[in-house]
Parts: sequence; C-alpha cells; structure tokens
Amino acid sequence: MSSPIYVALDTPDLDRAAAIAKRVRHHVGGIKLGLEFFMANGRSGVKEMAEIGLPIFLDLKFHDIPNTVAKAIQALRPLEPAILTVHASGGRAMLEDAKAAAPTGTKVVAVTTLTSLDGEDLRSIGVERDPHEQVLRLAELAHEAGVDGIVCSGAEVAAAKKAWPQGFFVVPGVRPAEGPAGDQKRVVTPRTALDAGASILVVGRPITQAEDPDVAARAIEATL
Repeated sequence: MSSPIYVALDTPDLDRAAAIAKRVRHHVGGIKLGLEFFMANGRSGVKEMAEIGLPIFLDLKFHDIPNTVAKAIQALRPLEPAILTVHASGGRAMLEDAKAAAPTGTKVVAVTTLTSLDGEDLRSIGVERDPHEQVLRLAELAHEAGVDGIVCSGAEVAAAKKAWPQGFFVVPGVRPAEGPAGDQKRVVTPRTALDAGASILVVGRPITQAEDPDVAARAIEATL
C-alpha cells in the first residue's frame, strides 16, 4: 500500500520541486502542486513532475461560475491529475459541473474551510458558524453534489467521515508533534489525522524545508 503522505511542493522553482520529489519518492504517496508552482511552470511543469512517477494532486482550488470551472477543468484533462480541488462554497451546480468535466480517474475534492482560518476569521466574512459546523455543512453539500470528497482539517475529519463513510478526505495543515504550526491555525499530527479518518495527508514545510527532506519524510512515515 502506498504512503498516504502527499508532499506539498509549494515553490515556483521547477528544478527544486523535482529534486525534492525524487529525494522523497520512496516515502510519500504523491506530489501536491499548488498555485505557486502552477503559475510559474504551467501545464508543462506538471507534465515534467508527472514523469517522476508519483501521482499528482493538482491543488488549484477552482471557484467561479459553473461553466468557467468546467471549461478550466476540461482544459486540464490531458494532465490526468489523481486529485483536483474546487471550493465547496462555489455551490452545488459548480461542484456538479466540476465532477462532470474531470477525467474519469481524477478525484474531485471540495475545499471546505481553509486551515488558516479560525472562527474569528469566518465571522469577519459573514459566516456565523464555527469552523467545525461550516466544514460539516459544506461536506454535506459536496456529498449531495456527487464529488469524491473534501479537504478539511484534522479537527473535523472524524465528524465528516462519520457523516460520509465513503468520502475521500484530504487533510492539510499536518505537522509533526514537535514542529511549528506556521500560518496554520487548526493543525494535527499525521498519526492523529490518519486515525480520525484522513485518506491522504498533505505535508509541506516539515519535509521541504528540512535539512534532509528524505529523512524528514521517512520519520513522518514511521509514525503512521
């Protein structure tokens, strides 16, 4: 069974991203490429990273009118990412169109509440639910819309999985017990997230900024 760890390569430097991926490939299950990487390197960069042989999680968090999101995902079909993200707050029609536009083998997962947000942040944008309630509401919407799963913090994944046993749960904001939280506000350890029901764990800086990324990835994998 492959590792549930996906390493987040949030860098515009293609050579650095490829070097890290090659170093850690035996201790991770896939590569997450986000906006920073994609804006710098585009589709060709994603294709080059795919040649390393690990599944690609393309984390572009689409959020627009349904037709625009569907056409954007159709444009990415040749890349055949293993996982693709959209924002759950884009609404049911957008989620349905995103899933319909995605390649057959691609899991479409809906971002619920960013792990950089807490209750005060949500209230500042007019959301009166606390993060836990908001995640569960958006998880219900995503399930109804027919996408494959959601992105949520480890603090909410157990409740989301209980409500959606067959869902696919991506948990970012994962940090080793001794590591700093950085700009994440709702973090858990990799073992805690996996035990709570995470399908995959997204780990970035604890691996990519380590003195030896391979040793760091191996140490995290050992806790699982």
